[in-house]
Amino acid sequence: MAARSFVTTGRSIVAIGRNYVNHVKELNNKIPSEPFLFLKPTSSYLLNGGTIELPQNENCHHEVELGVIIGSKTRDVQARNAMDYVAGYSLAIDMTARHAQEAAKKAGLPWSASKGFDTFTPISSFLPKSEISDPHNLELYIDINSQTKQRGTTADMIFRIPRLIEHISSIMTLHEGDLILTGTPEGVGPVRNGDSVLAGLLDLSQNKKELARWEGKALDRKGGYAINKSQS
Repeated sequence: MAARSFVTTGRSIVAIGRNYVNHVKELNNKIPSEPFLFLKPTSSYLLNGGTIELPQNENCHHEVELGVIIGSKTRDVQARNAMDYVAGYSLAIDMTARHAQEAAKKAGLPWSASKGFDTFTPISSFLPKSEISDPHNLELYIDINSQTKQRGTTADMIFRIPRLIEHISSIMTLHEGDLILTGTPEGVGPVRNGDSVLAGLLDLSQNKKELARWEGKALDRKGGYAINKSQS
């Protein structure tokens, strides 16, 4: 199945924002009445063991998430049938350049750039759907320099996976290998130069069996775009 190489074959990364109540509150946002989404470029993928590049003058935050990988083309699917279009899952980190994001928000501008830097979607290997009995009974965590910063359960999603697929496919066609990032629990925080990053995905129905992990380093990027902090 092509979804096994979704990092190279998928067309889109569709990310869901504000899908865990406590995360919404920690950023002083409003709880959405329907799924809120944004897009990330597939050029932002970073495989396990890679180096997260931190843009100059930025305040970069980690957001650990469950990724859902689409198995076949779908449009206008209803929630009751949505899981038929899931090929599998992955562990992901949605990195955010917070200065750039806040500056764009204040100016009423799109904030795609804050999510789209190269290396800003660290991703684990593909997990076939058959390996996870209940995607809403998983634990996500991220450690920075061996200190746990985020730990939460997918049971706390505001909008569950079938509803997300229904909503997204009502707007845009989903293709085999596309990735849906399902939101992050509370505890987002900074990733700095030299930090060691470890994220994990555990199955709570199997004694916290480890399903996936991502482990790597973060280093300041040399060159590239630098945020003007006076605008943030």
